[in-house]
Amino acid sequence: MAEHQTLKNYSAIKVTADRGVAFVTIDNPPLNILNAALMTDLHDFATAVKDDETIRVIVLQSADPDFFIPHGDMNFVTDPSSFIELVNLFEGDNGLNPMQNLHEQWRALPQVTIAKITGFARGGGAELASALDMRFGAIGKMGLGQMEALIGIIPGGGGTVYLPALMSRARALEVVLGAGLFDAELAERYGWINRALPADEIDEFVDSLAYRIAKLVPGVIEAAKAAINATVGPQTDGLKEENILLGKLFSAPIAVTLTLEALKAGAQTREGELNLETLVSKLQ
Repeated sequence: MAEHQTLKNYSAIKVTADRGVAFVTIDNPPLNILNAALMTDLHDFATAVKDDETIRVIVLQSADPDFFIPHGDMNFVTDPSSFIELVNLFEGDNGLNPMQNLHEQWRALPQVTIAKITGFARGGGAELASALDMRFGAIGKMGLGQMEALIGIIPGGGGTVYLPALMSRARALEVVLGAGLFDAELAERYGWINRALPADEIDEFVDSLAYRIAKLVPGVIEAAKAAINATVGPQTDGLKEENILLGKLFSAPIAVTLTLEALKAGAQTREGELNLETLVSKLQ
């Protein structure tokens, strides 16, 4: 793929561009945790590409075969100041936290954004995927989940707002309070992803779709997104309420205790993250 003049080297993502499609590959070892480094790179790329009319589609994917983004950095709970420091990435105080602002930044991009999920995407990783225009999951490899309730908090990166729009209020409550892991087939049935695809076919399908959309005549993408977005309406009020409610739980001693216990039990290690729901369920 040819290099693109508006793209640069990042520390936690790799970016290539080809025929109007930017492929953004998350590469943040050891686990692709949504930490400050990854959030900063995702913010910087979105800022750079926003006004680039030569990029019409963005595919977000992962270099790690096991993890898309397993979740936000649990150290944000045990050290909230490290999360608050990310406020400087975004101008002004709009009542949203940094993760919400990042996901809204990606949701508002004029390009078509597509998540290609071939590993686990939980918590903030699932919320980022939910904020994008489309999501496709690999059968037998993908796992989506909002497991925050198991450590005493609620989704705080837009999950309580994005999920009801995708799958209905009742199913969103099941996802958030049940805190289970959804495989590709179930996520497709609930409306969380567009399609569940065989693992050996997902690359060809998503890439072909991206190139097909990128070839559309000028104005079609913009008009389609504007018309469809108009039926949804602004989501800022819901995000502000989510942030307020998250803040109350975030600072509670039990959330810090459960998070520390989860880290001690193996969260944010490769072995622990492969069975995270089981690991954190034992803390209750």
